[in-house]
Amino acid sequence: MPSPQPESDDEDGLEASVDQAIAACGGDMRATIRALIVANEFLEHEVGELMKAVARAHARGRFQTYSG
Repeated sequence: MPSPQPESDDEDGLEASVDQAIAACGGDMRATIRALIVANEFLEHEVGELMKAVARAHARGRFQTYSG
């Protein structure tokens, strides 16, 4: 069974992103991996901070729970 076209487009986009990341690091694979790890740690930290902010806002009654 052939795979749907959107998946192929996603793979092409991913491959292009990989090529861009490697090129941005001058072709150095270790530098590319290092940069991606640093970026991932930064984003994990940001998500944690956002989760804390949302929890505080919810505790103060600034958010209503979703009832569907």
